[in-house]
Amino acid sequence: MNNAPDIKGNPLKISVGLLIVSYILGEFIIPKYSLVYFLQFIGVIGLIFSAGIFIAGFNLFKSYGEDPNPSTSTNRLIKTGIYAYTRNPIYLAFVLFFISMFLVFENIMYFLSSIGISIWLHHWVIKIEEDYLQDNFNDEYIRYKQAVKRWLFL
Repeated sequence: MNNAPDIKGNPLKISVGLLIVSYILGEFIIPKYSLVYFLQFIGVIGLIFSAGIFIAGFNLFKSYGEDPNPSTSTNRLIKTGIYAYTRNPIYLAFVLFFISMFLVFENIMYFLSSIGISIWLHHWVIKIEEDYLQDNFNDEYIRYKQAVKRWLFL
């Protein structure tokens, strides 16, 4: 049961690296597109909301004595707090953060990065984690998947 999922790459490190690349390309190479100030305000709210989601998910991992790194083994299935609403709050926070950065800074690379990271997370991180969790927690994880959405609405 202590086998770890075979995740290639660390989502946090990749998100931070992608954030830096997006900033450089969007600020110095690709032109900006003006957005309505209301959308920038929505982006600021999104940044705050994404930080809250990330902190809530991360803190629950730590309070359960689990490592949030997806390539480590898991001994408990966390189903409380933010995990009662989305099975992947930390990954949701990453994607929401990139979309919000796009709205605030009008940098198209943040938007493109949000698409790229959500595809990578969905297919090459979350699906592997789900297989691992189902192998280790069987019916308990199946019931959890039926009760809680993967991305909040999907």
